[in-house]
Amino acid sequence: MKKIASSAAIVAAVGSILGTAAPILASAAQTSNPKTIRVGFVPSSNATTMESRAKPLGTLLSKELGRKVVVTVSTDYNSIVESLGSGKIDIGFLPPDGYVQAHKQYGARVLLQTVRNGVNSDGSLQKKMVSWYRALVVVRRDSKVRNVKDLRGKNIAVQDVTSSSGYIFPVYYLKNRGVDVVKNSHLVTVKGHDQGVLAVENKQADAAFIFQDARNLVKKDVPNVFKDTKVLAETMKIPNDTVTARKTLSKSLDNRISNAFIKIAKTKKGNKLVENLYDIAGFAKSKNSNFAVVRKADNAVTGNK
Repeated sequence: MKKIASSAAIVAAVGSILGTAAPILASAAQTSNPKTIRVGFVPSSNATTMESRAKPLGTLLSKELGRKVVVTVSTDYNSIVESLGSGKIDIGFLPPDGYVQAHKQYGARVLLQTVRNGVNSDGSLQKKMVSWYRALVVVRRDSKVRNVKDLRGKNIAVQDVTSSSGYIFPVYYLKNRGVDVVKNSHLVTVKGHDQGVLAVENKQADAAFIFQDARNLVKKDVPNVFKDTKVLAETMKIPNDTVTARKTLSKSLDNRISNAFIKIAKTKKGNKLVENLYDIAGFAKSKNSNFAVVRKADNAVTGNK
């Protein structure tokens, strides 16, 4: 499972006529029913790769909506949030924390959540599709860390403080169980959930906070990773990444866009495109109340609702 993650970077703009890149103008009018739909993505890979994956999806979306679609790959999710607020883009792919921020600051509306295969304890995928995932705390099987209280004073590999599964939710989960790892453990920031797994595998960290199940990211290079490591704890459910609309977009257009994404993902070609883009299987309708747990976790960990 890949997270939109709170983890990546770079800018590329793509027209639905495909083949030409076009910058988004800061003065774009916030009309409720624009003739051109501007969709912003948070990168999960380098710019060239992301652009090549976004182009064909923009084409399919343009055909479904019967209007031009411009696809932009932004530097990070904060840029997408700001662009939704200023009207530079109409639709943004955002992680749950990014959506909560966009809703709070600019009244952005969630349209869809991504769906993926559920994950079994051995890392294999279930047939069941879900719109949520969990964060895991992993340790080595030969570790002396036997329960969450043993994490006190230990070295823990974490992601940036804005990462849902690599920081916020594990910290929140453990805090609810009387373990304040921010105060009582040594948190070491690594770049990428694969690096968190490797830090534990190579005994460079006693534990790591990862998304479920990021151990698959290194399984090819480290075949024994599931034998060498184990899950010490798993958090509450975290809503999957979102497709979010700017506040001033008409709700009728919201519905058309939502239905278009759902329809595209159900086709053979479209399903392959969204899988390559963010490793997702499709989309499900969503609502603001689904993200109450994100607000609670953010408030408990960072003081931001």
